[in-house]
Amino acid sequence: MHSGTARPTHPTTTARLTLRRADGSDLAGVLALLAETADWLNRRGVRQWPAGGFPAERISPLIEEGTMYVLDGEDGPAATLALDGHADPEFWTAEDAPGTALYVHKLSVSRVYAGLGLGQALLDWAGLRALAAGRRWLRLDCSKDNPGLQRYYRGQRFTHLRTVDLPHRASGALFQRAGGLRGDVLAGALPFADLRGPLTGPLTGQPAVPGEPAVVGGAGAEDGGSPRTVGVRR
Repeated sequence: MHSGTARPTHPTTTARLTLRRADGSDLAGVLALLAETADWLNRRGVRQWPAGGFPAERISPLIEEGTMYVLDGEDGPAATLALDGHADPEFWTAEDAPGTALYVHKLSVSRVYAGLGLGQALLDWAGLRALAAGRRWLRLDCSKDNPGLQRYYRGQRFTHLRTVDLPHRASGALFQRAGGLRGDVLAGALPFADLRGPLTGPLTGQPAVPGEPAVVGGAGAEDGGSPRTVGVRR
């Protein structure tokens, strides 16, 4: 979930980051960010994603299904992730009760925004979405040969369940944590406005969750406050 080779200087202005569902016009930007991340990983010997990134036919269905999200930056995507109920059958078995979780895929943060905690904020957002969907767990798989990335997820309160070692798969280290936020992290720590709208079919196959706040960050309607956009100093 990192990209680039050297950390550029952050823009000096305070900007408001917004998270929304990706649409067809985002395909090129999403592919470019994923390719940048994939190249960065492969140069470091991490076989997480294919060198050069993913073909459009792997990402377009996620956009069409409404499960790919874009965190808008000043000059393109600051980050992306997909969140859905798809449990990879090569990794998750019936004993895992796959329907009790939402699954994070294609989480990537532009190097321009590295060090701002956007990855952990997006994971917190995904945990809230799992909770709103009535799912007990937030799950993901990552490179089985990348101990650094695995330490990162442990640091985000994920538990390593097991590693599935398949010769044709670079991924296979399986992690999960309970839905919701990490421990005592407050909602105000999420540094973006959530414009993706109510929780709908692509995640759960169910109607939107009544009363779910449309904005994550700051005091929301659920706790009597007013939703707000949180600015990030870069």
